[in-house]
Amino acid sequence: MSNPVRSLWSGVLSRRYPFKDQLGQSRVYVDKKRPWWLASVIYPLFPLYAIALYTITGATWTLAVPLLLSYFGIPLLDYWLGEDASNPPEAVVPELENDPYYRVLTWITVPLHYLALLGSVWFAMRGDLGPAGWVILAVTAGLAGGVAVNTAHEMGHKRHWVDQWLAKFALAVPFYGHFSVEHNFGHHKEVATPEDPASARMGESIYRFALREMPGGLLRAWNIEKSRQSRRGRSVWSVHNEILQSYLISLILQGGLIVVFGWPAALFLLIHNVVAWFQLTSANYIEHYGLLRQRDVKGRYERCQPHHSWNSNHVMSNLVLFHLERHSDHHANPQRRYQSLRDFEDVPRLPSGYFGMYLLAYIPPLWFRVMDQRLLALPHIQGDLSRVNLDPRRKGVTV
Repeated sequence: MSNPVRSLWSGVLSRRYPFKDQLGQSRVYVDKKRPWWLASVIYPLFPLYAIALYTITGATWTLAVPLLLSYFGIPLLDYWLGEDASNPPEAVVPELENDPYYRVLTWITVPLHYLALLGSVWFAMRGDLGPAGWVILAVTAGLAGGVAVNTAHEMGHKRHWVDQWLAKFALAVPFYGHFSVEHNFGHHKEVATPEDPASARMGESIYRFALREMPGGLLRAWNIEKSRQSRRGRSVWSVHNEILQSYLISLILQGGLIVVFGWPAALFLLIHNVVAWFQLTSANYIEHYGLLRQRDVKGRYERCQPHHSWNSNHVMSNLVLFHLERHSDHHANPQRRYQSLRDFEDVPRLPSGYFGMYLLAYIPPLWFRVMDQRLLALPHIQGDLSRVNLDPRRKGVTV
């Protein structure tokens, strides 16, 4: 390895964090996944990889290769690579959090989401694709659009103004600008309760959940932002409305594409947006399925605990989703950055990473067979349905 390459590797991709352990002994921590977090950066470009494959082969089915790799390849890699339950030492977390490398990775991912969408629309509108290829590309692009929400999710909790604005730009790609307000001020407050439209109930299929979660989240976000602006003496239609700020970017982006390419682009973008929204719904569905916070003697919900989120330490799916699957620590510490999220013992665990769980959720009988049993076996539930967020239609039914 040449000296410049070795210097780059040691300085950026293989940084060492010295610290002292509880006994005062000098130790060094190295994030072994540090260079592999680049997977979260390059993954959203998969519509362009599909276009390249189609250009080389001329085979329509190659436009679906990213879908096959996401829903089948990543679960297989999760199985093959296994799980990583290691945590960074708390002594290095402040330095790890302030390391600009990790933050910059999220920042540079945002323009790549735009590149993926613009390239997909341009290629679809050239007229070379048949109807099947056109729809497949729209769905593939929509899956990437759903990943844009995950990128925004990572940045939207952070206080830095660059993170805040880039989150709005990322959410503009799938026209989902209300997400940060809904997620930060709604979901995190009411998570794992029947009042939360983003927390799935036991016995509720993902399709029924989507019909509750999508409109419910939008309505809650608008009401929250209306209250926030009112407290500041502003109209909900103020330029300070964070939902409208992202929606305006969406209108410029997607409206501009429609102006340039005509109304066929509107249909392509509609498919793209709906698929992206359903990707977010899929994540929400599996993250808190059936989990319920208990009320205290005054009727108030207990504070959100690690056992109120489903988790996964599977390596590959975490690498392409900025550690989203360590969800318990995210809810306990929303401002903690992805590289320092921790695993906890005795938290609800998914049998696969998110992509494998998506496939399971799309077949409700299989989902219920696997997850209801796993839910009821949790130590804090032990078959007690009163400790479960149960679909009202299932109440009174013996499980």
